[in-house]
Amino acid sequence: MKKRLFIIFSVLICSNNLFAQSTDKKLQQLITSQLVNFKGTVGVYVKNLKTGKTVSINADSLFPTASLIKVPIMCGVFSEIEKGNLNYHQQLVYKDSLYREGDDILGSFKDGEKISLSKVQMLSITTSDNAASLWLQQIAGSQNINNWLANNGFIHTRANARTAGREAMYTKYGWGVTTPKEMATLLIKIRSGQAISKAASERMYRNLVRIYWDGEALSAIPPYIQVASKQGAVDKSRSEVVLVNAPHGDYVFCVITKNQTDISYDHNNPGFVLLRKISALLWHYFEPQSTWKPAVGLGKYEE
Repeated sequence: MKKRLFIIFSVLICSNNLFAQSTDKKLQQLITSQLVNFKGTVGVYVKNLKTGKTVSINADSLFPTASLIKVPIMCGVFSEIEKGNLNYHQQLVYKDSLYREGDDILGSFKDGEKISLSKVQMLSITTSDNAASLWLQQIAGSQNINNWLANNGFIHTRANARTAGREAMYTKYGWGVTTPKEMATLLIKIRSGQAISKAASERMYRNLVRIYWDGEALSAIPPYIQVASKQGAVDKSRSEVVLVNAPHGDYVFCVITKNQTDISYDHNNPGFVLLRKISALLWHYFEPQSTWKPAVGLGKYEE
């Protein structure tokens, strides 16, 4: 009995040591220093996919997804395609009832105009088109999307809007809810070919590297580096999840804020500034020999 207890105790010690070693303490301190005096709550999760080392700051806390929910919606769509319930190239018919106020591309369509599901999916991710995303959520089914998330180990990430039984969560978090760690893990799952199927994962990853909105985290990464990402913003929250195919090894990070006192949408909003700062910090931390800097005057061309 004593020998058995000793073995169990030894295993627990080893497990705790492995957990401690998985945290990049230096990087955690660097990122924590960027959060000082931020007026709001910040969640950060970083993982170096080559070394396995991580940074976690409120990484398991609940945050609003804003447009980050469009990645789970995409997974739900591809899950229904793999089941044979949808076809990636099927023709859809736009109706004026789908219109959402804003500058979305889909909203400029005429009633009765045809468009392929694949193009609606492209608009949802690439330009973050809200009308396209809500249409896809309706087509795939909110419950199907949430079931896929639950069946794939995502405990907290869920669609709330237009989803039966999620009314209270919608009131608190809006369109969707997630954690920084789960959202980063979802991108890892897609990158590794483990989301729905290898073919579906590859198609989704290609969609995620064609992002129109590149003025925040992406602006701090060289344009010749492939990056998969999705961005989100509502009044009191700014968010971005990014997986960088860096020369010395892939890394992923997710930064989400909530309860921000500054709800402006200009370039200097503290949430947007934080996204750029952490992205730049990570790029130079993982690629210390890089001498790249954003070109002078680039700001007038960023989206």
